[in-house]
Amino acid sequence: MGLTKQYLRYVASAVFGLIGSQKGNIVFVTLRGEKGRYVAVPACEHVFIWDLRKGEKILILQGLKQEVTCLCPSPDGLHLAVGYEDGSIRIFSLLSGEGNVTFNGHKAAITSLKYDQLGGRLASGSKDTDTIVWDVINESGLYRLKGHKDAVTQALFLREKNLLVTSGKDTMVKWWDLDTQHCFKTMVGHRTEVWGLVLVSEEKRLITGSSDSELRAWDITYLQEVEDLEEPEPKKSKGSSPEIQDTHEPEDGIPETDETPEDRILTCRKVGSIMREGRDRVVNLAVDRTGRILACHGTDSVLEVFCVLSKAEVQKKMDKKMKKARKKAKLNSSKGEEEDLEVDVKMTLQDEIQRVANIKTSAKIKSFDLIHSPQGELKAVFLLQNNLVESYSLHPSAPAPQPVRTSRITIGGHRSDVRTLSFSSDNIAVLSAAADSVKIWNRATLQCIRTMTCEYALCSFFVPGDRQVVIGTKTGKLQLYDLASGNLLETINAHDGALWSLSLSPDQRGFVTGGADKSVKFWDFELVKDENSTQKRLSVKQTRTLQLDEDVLCVRYSPNQKLLAVSLLDCTVKIFYVDTLKFFLSLYGHKLPVICMDISYDGALIATGSADRNVKIWGLDFGDCHKSLFAHDDSVMYLQFVPKSHLFFTTGKDHKIKQWDADKFEHIQTLEGHHQEIWCLAVSPSGDYVVSSSHDKSLRLWERTREPLILEEEREMQREAEYEESVAKEDQPVVPGETQGDNYFTGKKTIETVKAAERIMEAVELYREETAKRKEHKAICKAAGKEVPLPINPILMAYGNISPSAYVLEIFKGIKSSELEESLLVLPFSYVPDLLKLLNEFIQLGSDIELLCRCLFFLLRIHFGQITSNQMLVPVIEKLKETTISKVSQVRDVIGFNRAGLEYLKRECEAKSEVMFFADATSHLEEKKRKRKKREKLILTYT
Repeated sequence: MGLTKQYLRYVASAVFGLIGSQKGNIVFVTLRGEKGRYVAVPACEHVFIWDLRKGEKILILQGLKQEVTCLCPSPDGLHLAVGYEDGSIRIFSLLSGEGNVTFNGHKAAITSLKYDQLGGRLASGSKDTDTIVWDVINESGLYRLKGHKDAVTQALFLREKNLLVTSGKDTMVKWWDLDTQHCFKTMVGHRTEVWGLVLVSEEKRLITGSSDSELRAWDITYLQEVEDLEEPEPKKSKGSSPEIQDTHEPEDGIPETDETPEDRILTCRKVGSIMREGRDRVVNLAVDRTGRILACHGTDSVLEVFCVLSKAEVQKKMDKKMKKARKKAKLNSSKGEEEDLEVDVKMTLQDEIQRVANIKTSAKIKSFDLIHSPQGELKAVFLLQNNLVESYSLHPSAPAPQPVRTSRITIGGHRSDVRTLSFSSDNIAVLSAAADSVKIWNRATLQCIRTMTCEYALCSFFVPGDRQVVIGTKTGKLQLYDLASGNLLETINAHDGALWSLSLSPDQRGFVTGGADKSVKFWDFELVKDENSTQKRLSVKQTRTLQLDEDVLCVRYSPNQKLLAVSLLDCTVKIFYVDTLKFFLSLYGHKLPVICMDISYDGALIATGSADRNVKIWGLDFGDCHKSLFAHDDSVMYLQFVPKSHLFFTTGKDHKIKQWDADKFEHIQTLEGHHQEIWCLAVSPSGDYVVSSSHDKSLRLWERTREPLILEEEREMQREAEYEESVAKEDQPVVPGETQGDNYFTGKKTIETVKAAERIMEAVELYREETAKRKEHKAICKAAGKEVPLPINPILMAYGNISPSAYVLEIFKGIKSSELEESLLVLPFSYVPDLLKLLNEFIQLGSDIELLCRCLFFLLRIHFGQITSNQMLVPVIEKLKETTISKVSQVRDVIGFNRAGLEYLKRECEAKSEVMFFADATSHLEEKKRKRKKREKLILTYT
């Protein structure tokens, strides 16, 4: 057997050059007790926490593979819920930065996340049209709400009522009663997608944003409150100040929501519209936590800010209006002094919700968040389309409020996609260039150490000595920069079209350029006198030109500087002699133009990558094609050999980086991480590092480890990953009585739930075997008349020599709370009778009652028909009934006793220190009491 060639594995080391990615939303988070200073932004699969004051990244919440699509901080500020592209949700602790809780229930990307007032429940909306309510404390799903016909765009809990309101791209707004988990009202007053909704005016008004320039307002009337306050109105005395009366007319063409039997909880009535200045759709609509400031933006760079006035402020405004109207009427009427005039002033929606100001940002807004401080200052933070975070402050109460930009995070990334990357000769500095700037990064710290403005860059390299860099631009210019000062030394018009490619000569005295003007130009470095100083500076001069018949896409020198490879638009690669510029070889075979190519360190091989998705390996001696590899699922964008080897990397528009062996023609490994097309990469001169750039605005550093990579093992791991993906994509298990696809459980089948079910099955089988063995052992001991040693199971020994039944309980405890139901759902019924007996045994012992009851009730629910029809299980169910009722009552008594004890301790502490404890936790109860007293006072006043 021949020796297996070993390779070294490259692994992801870091993500940098990214401030915030476009798919998710930016949110304020509370860290170290400070509000309004820190923001969380999605960064591909991670979440970055930025300090707005210092402009520094202070925390990274590490994701897995999927891109972040939604963020929501918990009301207590200690946790951050993160929704991903694959429908999973993770809850991170902002103190430790760890994500301990994972929810899997959606089949598509998360579009909306919202906590309830206390932070105990989380509502998630998704592109799969479902809304799921999760129990954050118990780490499990509560219920799945089905009803929308398109992606859910927003979900909101009501503070006072156990209701949820959701909006969707199906033009519907739905109200859900969470006590019965059904939709009791659907609002159909929209003609297009509903992109956002908010509740204002103490949840008595709903504002919705759609695909037009209107914000529609709906009055919500809770019927219980109407019944409580249904008393005859007192007669109004003549000349008294006008009361606020709702006289809004519904807009023509949009039907109001008529009162039907379903309105037994609440009614919604359209009261008007607020006109936005933007003519496009609403992208985001939000209020601050106080509900006073309302803001929205479209697909442009303007945020429109509105203020929701309180009842007292509206009354004051109406009094002023009435005064003006009376004054005007007196002037118009000649009999005004003799008669008392009847003046009717109608209140409009604009009197209640008034425009404050517009905040204009430097680029298109992707998302925003608001904080309204007690001092009256409004802070707004924006995630912009060009990889930028800006924050503004505004004083809404000022006579003419003007937004002021307070901070801007820019240095950590480019405004547009990076199109070229280069390593310095010492492997320390990395150059990245985009449409507007060149940045130099320290590879070790990933800090940006120099930023220089440039034209649209397409190619680049470090000049030998690493003190200057050369950039080739889209307009055909060569730009020479000095790194020490960051100055542009010289700009040279090199080509008439785009300058697509640069190649440094192996003798390091010059370079060659190829452009869209069908020419290849040769340049030499030279020192010229600097006009501004006495010292000489570096410059370049053109020495020769090679004119061709087609546009030049890529040029490469051979290591011995004898040959020059030129890729042309006619899908061929031409090889020329450098000294005479005579034609040597033509490499043809690609169906589309060769975008990238590279020559190996020994000059023996040339690899070419094309838009036809193939990579071809050629011999440079005769120009014969050694192998054609189908490399990527889309165009191959960049190709580079690892120094001192015949291994090379390719990047593609299929979001992948692949490593290949040019001798054995084998695919070695795939580096996955980018979420969009990869434009370019650079391999360090030592071959230890690879940097790549993508359309997702991120730069990624990959590091070569000492871990050997064996191809057979790599293929095996790949097959396992494919199997795990196929398991997750399989049809979800169907509960008896339900049709395929109608899954009302909150979980979904994943590889983790399948593995958990397998662990339960193995534990039950081990319990059966060990129980049978122990019976046999007893029979042997009885027959022998003496104690025979019992063979010990090594698994039970590893758990501390526990009993087989205790081992089953340990397995149940080890399953994640969020995966428990789904694991039991995929469990075959043959294991259920044994589990019911074991659950009875465990409940009798009185430990983990909550977990055991959860398992028991779920099994009874999904296997009800089979369990009740099985006569053997009737006595087991009878026993379970007795033990469960008694043990649950005991647990309830213990909890009640503990609560009473804590209440007593709280009263004792308050009496001693005269300080109110747990104010935050009880404030909502006190608020309810205050409202009840207020209602009673109103009734007393009216009567």
